Amino acid sequence: MNETNSLIQIKGLRDGLLVSLNDAPWDEQLSALLSRVDATPSFFQGARLALDVASQVLKVDDLVALRDHLSERGIFLWAVISESPTTQQTAQLLGLATRISKPRPEETRQFAVEDLGEETALFLDRTLRSGVRIEFPGHVVILGDVNPGAEIVAEGNVIVWGRLRGMVHAGAKGNRQAVVCALDFSPMQLRIADEASAAMSPQTQSKPQIARINQFGNLQAENWSPA
Repeated sequence: MNETNSLIQIKGLRDGLLVSLNDAPWDEQLSALLSRVDATPSFFQGARLALDVASQVLKVDDLVALRDHLSERGIFLWAVISESPTTQQTAQLLGLATRISKPRPEETRQFAVEDLGEETALFLDRTLRSGVRIEFPGHVVILGDVNPGAEIVAEGNVIVWGRLRGMVHAGAKGNRQAVVCALDFSPMQLRIADEASAAMSPQTQSKPQIARINQFGNLQAENWSPA
């Protein structure tokens, strides 16, 4: 895991994105956040962002500068969550929320894919509609559908907990061990590393499938049974 990834965690929320930072010096955190945004601008463009800064103590100038940097990149900062009373008061003075809604335990949906170790994964709890392109230097997990015209490019695995109808490229930097899984598997275009497959016909009966490069070097889809 590179240093930038170790400073930042990103999760999908019903109201947008939650970015969690660690307790490194604020200038390092800010630099890491902006570097991540600039690396995948299409993903962050137009996003509503809540920021968890842990125990970081931030003054008005810090949050104003942060908000301006994000606004310049088409990102709306709407909440700052912190363990620091000073940071909370600063956020409230600027009209930012200091609490976010979290799902109740009984509403949380979980499934096991595999142990990702220290690798980075992006989790999005929403459907990707036509025209949306997601690029991420790790694994991508979608809790929703990927509609025709949507595209996912990931350096690791792609897991779709819903209908996969769009375009997917897993193992984008040449990882031939990457896999693509979906509960309803009918991608318009599928690619793993440098192996590509044409559109797959919609299934008459939706069923989970997993695609990988087989021992002969060809893309193959087979039934998938999540653990």
